[in-house]
Amino acid sequence: MRILITAGPTREYVDDVRFLSNASSGRMGYSIAEASIKRGHEVVLVTGPVELSPPSHVEVHRIETTGELRAKCLELFPLCDGVIATAAVCDYRPRERFVGKMTKTGRPIVLELVETSDVLAELGASKAHRWVVGFALESQDPRTNAMRKLRMKHCDCIVLNDTTAISSLDNHVEILSPDATTIAEFQGSKKAIAAELIEFVESSIALQHDC
Repeated sequence: MRILITAGPTREYVDDVRFLSNASSGRMGYSIAEASIKRGHEVVLVTGPVELSPPSHVEVHRIETTGELRAKCLELFPLCDGVIATAAVCDYRPRERFVGKMTKTGRPIVLELVETSDVLAELGASKAHRWVVGFALESQDPRTNAMRKLRMKHCDCIVLNDTTAISSLDNHVEILSPDATTIAEFQGSKKAIAAELIEFVESSIALQHDC
């Protein structure tokens, strides 16, 4: 299979040096890329800025903003069999970006934020014969929020984890189906979970799409 994997955070710039982002390390996505290569798949990795080196034999596309992520994924997805979307997309961006570097004035400032594009929802809506695996990092009412994301983004399944996964070497994930059934559960190092997840995708998700 040829698999599109998104990983790491996106950044939304306030001015030329400051940005909104999140604490994603990219480890889960990079581990999935490595596990996919070991299973003999082709991997296209679209990655935000992280302090990791991509695995060998991976086609790497580096992005910063959510807009760049969207453009690159819309370009690459039609050439792939499916997508595993682990990227931690910044949900909001400043309505206007200040040109140059803002300086202190001694007074409060107000930033007006607007929502960024829902990249995975766009991919899911256009998936046709391709499969879509989403990730949901939730801290409150996790299953309800994860299922809402699954349906909004037209995922074939969604991988639910919580905020303890951020910057950790380990993780605990629950894979939910469109009917809200737990169809798999993995715990351990992110590398071990990545290997189990790829085998699960091969046997349970891609198989349904004749990949």
